[in-house]
Amino acid sequence: MEEIKRIGIVAKKNKPEAIDTIRGLIPFLTDKGIETILDGETAGLTGESSSLDIEDVPKSSDLIIVLGGDGTLLHAARLVGKSEIPILGVNLGSLGFLTEIALEELNKTIEKVLAGDFKIEERMMLKAKIVTADGKKSEYSVLNDVVINKGVLARIINLEVMVNGAYLTTYNADGLIVSTPTGSTGYSLSAGGPVVHPTLSAIIINPICPHTLTNRPILVPEESKIEIRLLSGDGNVYVTLDGQVGVDFPEGKSIVVSKSKRKVLLIEPPDRDYYDVLRTKLRWGGVR
Repeated sequence: MEEIKRIGIVAKKNKPEAIDTIRGLIPFLTDKGIETILDGETAGLTGESSSLDIEDVPKSSDLIIVLGGDGTLLHAARLVGKSEIPILGVNLGSLGFLTEIALEELNKTIEKVLAGDFKIEERMMLKAKIVTADGKKSEYSVLNDVVINKGVLARIINLEVMVNGAYLTTYNADGLIVSTPTGSTGYSLSAGGPVVHPTLSAIIINPICPHTLTNRPILVPEESKIEIRLLSGDGNVYVTLDGQVGVDFPEGKSIVVSKSKRKVLLIEPPDRDYYDVLRTKLRWGGVR
């Protein structure tokens, strides 16, 4: 990794704690010869000046610090896009599997990062190609999951699933989650899916409340091409991407999910491992 000279900040703007943290972080970074990159809205909230749009912050940065929760980091991952700039997630929320660093650890962690005392963990992303009602194709990259679920008035939905052209099954369910290993501790976990180590090479297919009790979550190889077609749905059905972007999923149309060429680079402190995170966040016993 090249020398870090400019650090961009992506923050949850409606959280006063995030804005206060930025105000204290700017002089801390300046003293170390680091330029802080902010978008115009965040700069205005902190008394700084900037004319950058939020989409342009990663283009001007060597590293991104995320202040917020996992949702803020998912947003930052989309902003980073193809540039694959490392991300350091700082947790200002209540859970946070992606934003692992506690606020009180921030300055110490930054000093370690600037000294090169850190490791980078690569996380796979998924690519979702959706055919809309008017026949147009849209493509999205997600870090956590692609979720197909029913609208408020919808009942059961029928989803035909093909994997690499081979018929898997037709799910009669409330919906379906296609998740990365990173997303296994998100919505998929709440729907009864397995916890999968984030560096494993696999994709999780997990039905939501299936009406056939033997329909269980299944892991398929990361190179799999998963095609999902909506056979019928009593009411509106939606595709939600990383819990942040939602699009209509018309009856008879398909969505294809596969591994993305993009990946997310997360900075991991050297004194912490994934199992520490599981024990802490999921409140597992056996803490030593």
